[in-house]
Parts: sequence; structure tokens; C-alpha cells
Amino acid sequence: MSVAAASAPLTRQGLRAARQAAWVTAVLTAALLAGICIGETPISVTTVLQVLANRLWGADHALDAIEAGIIWSYRLPRTLVAGACGAGLAICGLVLQSLLRNALADPWLLGISAGASTGAVLVTVAGLGGGMVAMSGGALMGALTAFALVAGLARLSGGGPGARGAGQIVLAGIAGSQLFNALTSFVIAKSASAEQARGLMFWLLGNLSGVRWPDVHLAVPAALIALIVVAAHARSLDAFAFGAESAASLGVPVRRVQVVLIGAAAMAAAVMVSITGAIGFVGLVVPHAARLLVGVRHGRLVPASALIGAVFLIGADILSRVLIPGQVLPIGVVTALVGAPIFAVILIRHRGAS
Repeated sequence: MSVAAASAPLTRQGLRAARQAAWVTAVLTAALLAGICIGETPISVTTVLQVLANRLWGADHALDAIEAGIIWSYRLPRTLVAGACGAGLAICGLVLQSLLRNALADPWLLGISAGASTGAVLVTVAGLGGGMVAMSGGALMGALTAFALVAGLARLSGGGPGARGAGQIVLAGIAGSQLFNALTSFVIAKSASAEQARGLMFWLLGNLSGVRWPDVHLAVPAALIALIVVAAHARSLDAFAFGAESAASLGVPVRRVQVVLIGAAAMAAAVMVSITGAIGFVGLVVPHAARLLVGVRHGRLVPASALIGAVFLIGADILSRVLIPGQVLPIGVVTALVGAPIFAVILIRHRGAS
């Protein structure tokens, strides 16, 4: 009887985990299929599945070559990168909000995305590193530099816990963003050709049009690594909810955890920016939506944020392709249209925080 009683909770937990995994798989699969099927040229789910069967399992379905090319070479990699980018940015925002105990923290608002853009442009246009540094490496250095600058400025200006601290770090982030955006514009104006400048300015608004399979091979592993690293530190993030001192008293190696998590967050943001440009509001809005759905425990919050972020950015990419017939909007425009009103709501809700 005791063995049966002990195994019953485990069985229930296993069933609950299986149901959750099934829901996650179903939602993510539906989002991916929607991202591939919906566009200027609608494509049926059957055709998509037949193309995947031909490519992955050697099936021999008779298909239109143009449709097959659109699916495999354009929409599938674009949708996969959108999902990975949404998940990576959402995880980055969650880490920053948890470690800084600031509901307004996200990679775009704190200047991390702007710094990553500057680093990427310095490598690709100005030739920083003499060809020895990849675009994603330059973006990572820029992201870390921007975060260090913003954090230092917020500390020097008297930022701390509560509403004043939140306001100071947001103001520092705005200042950092403006600085790095100005540096990016300067480098483009000084070193880029007219054709490069046009492409870079469109890229800086957030653009998935040029995404191909090599970008998938970079974005998906980066998002998975960030997800695994942050999920492994979920309990430490729970402890940080009470402050760094409380986390240290609970046995959390505060400095090491901060370095690892901020490094993972900056890596994810830098890789995504190097591929798609700066996409705002994903890291700000998605963690709040996830908290409303699953609560504040990071064991559930981390995977929920990744899933919602992936679905959100795939949806934004679909909208960017269909809102204006014959024209593709920068995806950053769509996320800003959605995220800015939600950001205003967050500001109002936290105006009395202390």
C-alpha cells in the first residue's frame, strides 16, 4: 500500500508533464505551420507536409517546384528563425527582469539590442577585428558593453530597489540606446556604401526577409542554449525575487549566477540581433504575459516565456507579410505596434511600486 501511495503522486506528475508537453508541441507546431502557410501566396497544410516529407524522408510527392522552393528555401527557415528569435529575446527579458527586480527591463529598453547592433555594424561595415571576428561575435561584445554601461550609469545615478531604481535604470537604458544608435548611424554614414546603408537601415528596424538556412543553424542552437542554461538556474531566479542578499543567504552563488545568466541572455540577444536586427518589446511584454498564465515560479515561467515568445514573433512575422498587400513590413514595426501600448499599461500598473 505504501509503495502504491508513493507511486500515485509520481504517476500524476508524469501524466501532467505529458499533457503539458503535448500542449506545447501542439501549439508550437500550429504556429510553425501558420508561419509557413500564410503569406502573399497562401499554401495548404497538405502541400507543406508533402514538401517536408520529400525533403526529410525521401518521399516522392509530385509538387509544384515554385511552391516547394517557397516553403523549403524561404518560409520554413524564416519561421524557424522567428520562433527562435522570439524565444531567445523573451528569455533574455525574463532574466533581466528577475535579476534586476525591474518589471521594465528588457534587452531593447536597456540598450542591449542597440549595443549589439553597433557591434555587428562595426564588424561588417567598419571591419573591426580584421575579419577575425564574426558578426555575432561583434554583436555579443556590443551587447555586453551596452549592459555594463547602462548598469554603471544607473548605479552612479542612485538607482536601487523600488520605483526610483526602476526609473533610473530605464532612463540609463534610454541614454545607452541613444548613444549606441548614434554610433551605429555614424559608422554607417562614414563607412557604408549607399547600397549597404539602405540594407542596414532596413535591417536595424528588424527584418527577416534575408533569413536562410545558415541563420537557422545559428539562431536555433543559441535559443536552445539560453533556454537550457536559464532553466537550469530556475530555483536561483526564484531566490533572486527577494533580492541578491536573500539569495546569498539561501546558498545561491550570487556573482557566478549573475555572470552566467547575464552572459546567456546577452549571447541570445546578440545572436538574434546579428540575424534579424533590433526587435523591440518582445523581451518586455512576453514575460509579463507568461506570469499571468503560469505564475511567478521560474520552473514554469522559463519554458512558458520561451513558448509564448516564439509564438508571438511568428505571429508578428505573419502580420508583417499580410498587413500591406505587396509589401513586407519590418517585423520590429509590428512588435512595436503591439508592445508599446502594453508597455504603457505596465508603466501605469507599476507607478506605485516601492
